[in-house]
Formats: sequence, C-alpha cells, structure tokens
Amino acid sequence: MSSLLQAILERTDVWRGAAPAGAAPSITSGFPALDAALPGGGWPTGCLVEILPRHEGIGELRLLGPALAGLSRGGRCLAWIAPPHLPYAPALAAAGIDPARLLVVRTRSPQETLWATEQALRAAACGAVLAWPAAARYPDLRRLQLAAEKGEGLAVLFRAPQLRAEASPAPLRLALDTANGGLAVHVLKRRGAPLAAPVLLQQPIVARPAAADPADHAVDRDQPSAAAARDSRRAHA
Repeated sequence: MSSLLQAILERTDVWRGAAPAGAAPSITSGFPALDAALPGGGWPTGCLVEILPRHEGIGELRLLGPALAGLSRGGRCLAWIAPPHLPYAPALAAAGIDPARLLVVRTRSPQETLWATEQALRAAACGAVLAWPAAARYPDLRRLQLAAEKGEGLAVLFRAPQLRAEASPAPLRLALDTANGGLAVHVLKRRGAPLAAPVLLQQPIVARPAAADPADHAVDRDQPSAAAARDSRRAHA
C-alpha cells in the first residue's frame, strides 16, 4: 500500500465500506442505545451534527442534556446561538447544567446567526456550540463544518424537518420523532454503515419551565396545541 493511500485511510473522516469509523473523538450521549449507534460511541466532536426534530420541543434538548451537563461539570462554556426561546435556568440546573456556563447569543438575521456560529466554532473556546439557523445553504454548512474541524467541541445545528432530504456536509444527521411514549432517533447519515431502524429512547422529563411564563423559555415541550391547552387550564385552576 502506498504511503499516500495509507495516509488517506488513517483520516478520521474516511470510512471503509461497512466498517464503522470509530476512531473519531466523541462525548457519551448518556443513552447507551444511542451511543451504540453513533460512530465513536457518542456525540462526535470536531464535526457538525444536524438534529431535525419533527416539531420544536420534541426532546432535542433533553437528548443533549447529559452531554451538556458533563461539559458543564468540566468547566466548559456552552454557546447557544439564536435559540428560539430563552434558556430556563432552574430547568438547566435540575439537568446538571450550570447556567453560569451558558453563553446566549441573540442575532438579528439568518446571516448574523451563521456568522456568529462560525466564529464560535473557529474560536474553539466552547465545549459545545448549539445553533438554530433560520436558513442555511450548502456552502454555509460547508463553512460551518470546516470551522467545527478547528476545535474539539460539540457542534450542533437544529434545522427544520423538511430539510432532511437535502444534501448536507454534516457527517452526522439525526431526525427526531415520537414512538411509544418515547423519542425515536432516526440516523439519516453517519460515518459507517447505514442504520435502517430508529433508536428508541425513553426519556424522563427534566426540562419543563414553571407555568408562570412558559412561552419565553427554551424547553422540550409537547405538541404546541396540547401545551397551550394545559397552560390555559393551569391559569384558570
């Protein structure tokens, strides 16, 4: 085997057919079934991860909760860029995430969101960068993937479910749905062999806000109509 070919095969972003690429560094997700489905045994670091929930609040933050809590305990900063709601400090603390480690960046346009995300990734100063871009083209995603490779942190984009069929340079793409009262994680793309069946997770509810101000905080919710009806009943109880 030539030295050039050997060098290519030793890259962490190259996989050999059906053999899983498990050499990339990773952070445990806190869910053994999910770790078993992810190359490297957890959330990959130094690359882009896309999460496409069927609807907002289906469980995307709880899915990342154990990993974020571990980074927080290690003293790492967690950047949230353009979140749709304000983080709810008591719920974060209950999940083991130190709110003092959270850096929230509010942006005024999709372009600002992409720029802020790229800068946070390139700085490599955060243990995790979570971003909610309203719009992103393939070249934008490619820039973010290259920026993520500069560091060793967790880089996650939350995107709309209708984008699951679009091409993306992200090495890991997950779609989230519900099944049997739990969360169904569909692995759309990963380094290694395809995964035909979804990973089913039973998640405890650990990130709901107080009923006083449910609309302004980032939490995992039920379907919006059900959540609104429940909050209305509480208000008139």
